[in-house]
Amino acid sequence: MDRPNAVLSVDMEWFSHIPAYRNARGSMTENDVGRSGVELLLELFGNADATSTFFVVAKIAERHPELLSRILESGHEIGSHTYDHVHLTEVDENDRHEQLQASRETLEDATGASVTGFRAPSFDIAEDHFETLDVTGYDYDSSIVPCRSIPGWYGGTHTVQRPVPADQAVDGASSSITELPVAVMPGLRLPLTGTWLRFFGVRYVLWGMRLLSHRGITPILYVHPWELVDLPAVDGVPRRVYWRTGAWMRRAITRILNSRFAFVPMRSLTETD
Repeated sequence: MDRPNAVLSVDMEWFSHIPAYRNARGSMTENDVGRSGVELLLELFGNADATSTFFVVAKIAERHPELLSRILESGHEIGSHTYDHVHLTEVDENDRHEQLQASRETLEDATGASVTGFRAPSFDIAEDHFETLDVTGYDYDSSIVPCRSIPGWYGGTHTVQRPVPADQAVDGASSSITELPVAVMPGLRLPLTGTWLRFFGVRYVLWGMRLLSHRGITPILYVHPWELVDLPAVDGVPRRVYWRTGAWMRRAITRILNSRFAFVPMRSLTETD
């Protein structure tokens, strides 16, 4: 019997990119905290015969092209996570266009592979998001989390839970872009992945994945490389950021990858769903 598909995507950014660090009082001497997490993820994916999509901050590709080569050689897909991990609503229209175009071109130059997918940092998108994706050469987006409104986080804006043309997810969006929403728990409409994996545990995620699969929805999860490593203590970074990072997260990802699902790259959903 064929296993149902799922996606465990990677938002490839370093600890220094996240808002909790950028807004902290303290600092650290190493800017690439999370790099070893990429190696760990490649090993875990390989052990589970799983493939993934790595949404990469393009500046990382400029500094570490060898990492992107390893990702591609391992059979994974490369997508864009902007050029330098800015929140798109915090910059103007021209800068948003530049973030999307420059990141795609940088990643393609570094890898020689076509980059067609995008995910916004913190799922922060502007009103012109899908138009900008269209004119800068993307085919699909995965920046919508159709969860309930969570104060201090996101949510409450979108409801679509399965892959659709973007104009079915957002009024006035380009129909040429496919939206691949991130997984939420059916009924509760709470996020099923990312930080919420560390908050609620592996059984919560696997339960939600099964519920989505029974409804004919391919669960789309994500992880950050820095979540798998031992993080340095930085003054002002909230304790919740450190919760269950390192060894716990490595075990959690292993359990998810060894579950009943077959893990595939994002682009396959635009071909088969």
